[in-house]
Amino acid sequence: MYFRRVLRPSSPARTRSDIPGDAPAGGRPPAGGSGRRTASLKAVRTAGALLAAGALLLAACSAAQSRHRAVPATQAVLAALPRSTPPALLPYYTQKLTWRDCGAPGFQCATMKAPLDYADPGAGEIRLAVARTRATGPGERLGSLLVNPGGPGGSGIDFLQHFAGIGYPAEIRARYDLVALDPRGVARSEPVQCLDDRAMDTYTQTDVTPDDPAEIDALTAAYRSFAEGCGAHAPRLLRHVSTVEAARDMDVLRAVLGDPKLTYVGASYGTYLGATYAGLFPDRVGRLVLDGAVDPSLSARRMNLDQTAGFETAFQSFARDCVRHDDCPLGGPGTTPRQAGDRLAAFFRELDARPLPTGDPDGRRLGEALATTGVIAAMYDQGAWPQLRGALTAAMTRHDGSALLALSDSYYERDTKGHYANLMYANAAVNCLDMPPAFSSPDEVAKALPAFEKASPVFGRSLAWSALNCGYWPVRATGEPHRIEARGAAPIVVVGTTRDPATPYRWAESLAAQLSSARLLTYDGDGHTAYGRGSRCIDDAINTYLLEGTPPAEGKRCS
Repeated sequence: MYFRRVLRPSSPARTRSDIPGDAPAGGRPPAGGSGRRTASLKAVRTAGALLAAGALLLAACSAAQSRHRAVPATQAVLAALPRSTPPALLPYYTQKLTWRDCGAPGFQCATMKAPLDYADPGAGEIRLAVARTRATGPGERLGSLLVNPGGPGGSGIDFLQHFAGIGYPAEIRARYDLVALDPRGVARSEPVQCLDDRAMDTYTQTDVTPDDPAEIDALTAAYRSFAEGCGAHAPRLLRHVSTVEAARDMDVLRAVLGDPKLTYVGASYGTYLGATYAGLFPDRVGRLVLDGAVDPSLSARRMNLDQTAGFETAFQSFARDCVRHDDCPLGGPGTTPRQAGDRLAAFFRELDARPLPTGDPDGRRLGEALATTGVIAAMYDQGAWPQLRGALTAAMTRHDGSALLALSDSYYERDTKGHYANLMYANAAVNCLDMPPAFSSPDEVAKALPAFEKASPVFGRSLAWSALNCGYWPVRATGEPHRIEARGAAPIVVVGTTRDPATPYRWAESLAAQLSSARLLTYDGDGHTAYGRGSRCIDDAINTYLLEGTPPAEGKRCS
């Protein structure tokens, strides 16, 4: 699963990033889960994103009184931890951070220590990277505001330094110290590593729509190799990168910063992290915004299937827009989204047999896997649709795969020198530890293919096979699907976008129904996540909550 927010340019006063919210649930990054880049196409990823793990118009709003529905898929409830801090953890809760310049004007960095294993604090510790930018004033300082862009695997520090710390509304930056933590296993916090860059190039090009036993064997061999690489590079760490442990790290940070309660904005997978914090520490919840919600009560397979349907919905919206333009290679006026999807699927099949040249200095060609990832990357943000339309035109009419390859590289966080960030490694490590695998064998995938292909004729086959990756993970999952109620917590704002591909709107409805104090804020629109994407209605509601503590009215909707 990949839950990350995608970042794109917009008004500096009101923009936020998109999930490296949050990849497909539980699998390799789509070919099929956060720091900000100007045109970076990252966001929550689907649970099997193909291999790796797995709108600026101001809008009017209306307050519709529709109570979010309860959709409990499991009766297990995340239990709160004791209110008192265990003596063995006191050294961590009372540590002093040494802040230093970290090369980005206006930002300070520090290193925080946490136990590697909270169940056995004496078994060693982990060093976590923290960054902040101080409240600018004027006005009374409200404390610290912790931000997380999703993934899992997105760098909170990159997100802070390149976006939130300079792009959040001025009134928020005036009253809060903005703070970010690279979660354990991510970026600067003892990062998980699995493959070298050339091996990762090979991995991302693996065929995830196998047509015969030999291709199935090649795919499972790729998953095994990836998992073995992760296990070889980080044998101890892989057992301790769960979301529960990351949430406990956030509570240590809250205490070290001197805040009695946690104020937090999490996007995509960051909503799962924030909701987990609320479930573990309900009495320490301050103001929590969970934007692009993940439903913790669902199994990995259900999440993958829901995301597959979500990407189909997003593609249909893209197709309707595309065919209105003269340069759309998927059709013209009168072409239905299904017909456009059939043309794209046929193009993918052609690439499976005959990859296109790209001019890549490392010799990569555009095959079906990389092309699918490039298309999925653009589904996170409708602002990327013109770029995708141009990339498809170049590939389908001029046989030039370079633009689709660039979209795929942005998704995988591969830079122009061919180096991969650790996003996809951390994404797999967290997803495969948090939840039992969606599939344990190729036979299970084969039986589920009809349901996935029904959910998405375009992406269903690739996303189903992508969800197999955790089936070969070297560490047994420690988590299970569960509800989060956080009884006794202060009001929490859950934000859902009606046509969000990576975190379907029903997930926001379900999480809001589970949380005892949640208010559901709905954005009727496209793309992944809502805050800072151009809706004044959404931004004003969230800013008012963060500054004044007043949550949106029950049933509030924006468009």
